[in-house]
Amino acid sequence: MWRDWTLFIPKSVTVLRQGYGLADFRSDVVAGLTVAIVAMPLAMALAIASGATPAQGLITAVVAGFLISLLGGSRFQIGGPTGAFVVVVYGVIAKHGYDGLLIATTLAGGILILAGLFRIGTLIKYIPDPVTTGFTTGIATIILASQLKDIFGLSAENVPADFIPKLQALWAARASLSLPTLALATTCFAAIMLLRRFAPKVPGFLVVTIAASVAAYLLATPIETIGSKFGGVPSTLPTPNFAFWSWDKARDVLPSAFTIALLAGVESLLSAVVADQMTGRRHRSNIELVAQGIANIASAAVGGLPATGAIARTATSIRSGARSPLAGMLHAAFLLLFMLFLAPLAKFVPLAALAAILVVVALNMAELHRFRLLLGTSNGDRAVLLLTFGLTVLVDLTLAIEVGMVLAAFVFMHRMSQLSTIEGGGPSLIEGDQDDFARNSEVPYQPYEGLPHDTAVITFRGPLFFGSTSVLKDALDQIGARSRRYILRFEDVPLIDPTGAAALSSFLQRASQDHASVTICGVRDSVMANLRRTVEPHVLAKIAFLPSFAAARAAIAAPA
Repeated sequence: MWRDWTLFIPKSVTVLRQGYGLADFRSDVVAGLTVAIVAMPLAMALAIASGATPAQGLITAVVAGFLISLLGGSRFQIGGPTGAFVVVVYGVIAKHGYDGLLIATTLAGGILILAGLFRIGTLIKYIPDPVTTGFTTGIATIILASQLKDIFGLSAENVPADFIPKLQALWAARASLSLPTLALATTCFAAIMLLRRFAPKVPGFLVVTIAASVAAYLLATPIETIGSKFGGVPSTLPTPNFAFWSWDKARDVLPSAFTIALLAGVESLLSAVVADQMTGRRHRSNIELVAQGIANIASAAVGGLPATGAIARTATSIRSGARSPLAGMLHAAFLLLFMLFLAPLAKFVPLAALAAILVVVALNMAELHRFRLLLGTSNGDRAVLLLTFGLTVLVDLTLAIEVGMVLAAFVFMHRMSQLSTIEGGGPSLIEGDQDDFARNSEVPYQPYEGLPHDTAVITFRGPLFFGSTSVLKDALDQIGARSRRYILRFEDVPLIDPTGAAALSSFLQRASQDHASVTICGVRDSVMANLRRTVEPHVLAKIAFLPSFAAARAAIAAPA
């Protein structure tokens, strides 16, 4: 296990070894401050939606956010509370109390550390796209439902955690609708969307939070605020302790701990992949999981919430010029300064403004364009998507992921059985050694012969499905950014599923951004049909599809 121990060196150490100057530090300071401004209202809003206090959200962002950046395997990861945890955290608190959540978070941290040490990080990449899209959209739906109370200013106590009973309880309280609260929430939502559209560099969350606080204070309207509901935000961090631990309760919350660990692992690695795609860097997944585990244990020790890598905040940090993990550590330090000096002002923040922020977060999480694309795929993938989504919303997130994974495995086995009958003359799923003299003479032995030096030829063999996506991504990442032309050979690809298509689409978009041309040759009709269903049309429109490798060579070599 420890043969390649250097893979467990944090990126913060790696960056310092490679060289770090004053210009890098200035860029990290700007990026850290920018993402802290975005994270402060978001951390409070996510904590309230989870059934906790705004202070616990800020504490999580400070403690866990610092440790994730310090010890993690991604150069740009920003950690903290995220929308993915809202559903499970709310349910654990409702069923086992806040102590139960702290125990579950501690157990999840231990699970993540073991997963990283035993190098399970690479296995998390095999979760199919319909499963992740299904439960992510389901979580977004539940977050939207959880904010209806604060959006409409309803007076409803002890609102159930389950989706349908929650809607019934809120409908029963419809007579308590507060028009000023609804007007404020609607205005805040519209302002955030307008700022994103016309002034994307302005921190819309913070601007709207401040403006709504000032408006609510000056107008003296009966709108619920952090101060009226929670009494304010403390200006210090709690002393770490594990007095909450109970072995009996630990057994009860163990299933929830596995769910928290899975969500933390999946979202942190997704965030790291997004950062890699934006910067051309490569993360180390197993040390990232270890860092997530340590950060979650530390967060529980100070009374915080579960934490993981936050995709939107990580992207914000990169766009703001982040150079190293120090940007994430500085983001946590700035949040701590905000707590120390601005805590007394937090009591004026209206809950309606935070609800509007969470509506925007939920809409971003939902990935409706991806959901629509997957609805147009095969019956099997559509069933996985809808079942995972439905179980997440109506039953339980843990059950949804388990059932989704099992059903996805059955769908895959069904596809493989079809290949053995329909594609009987095609390539084997596990390709063995081949006799060079027995190979098709029409296939050139030297694929680069006669092609420009900046052309890359990539040959795929076998099905591109969720189990091979990590290999596909690694191969494309290693070849990417070195060439101006790509020829992708698909003659021996019998099928491609939505997860494989998503990985290919990511590469095609990156090639387009780098102004590189892409030619795909030898695509079978069934594969082409799946690409048309799962890859966005504007991406496919930029690709040249040719019937054979010989035709692709001729098309590229002719101008030269």
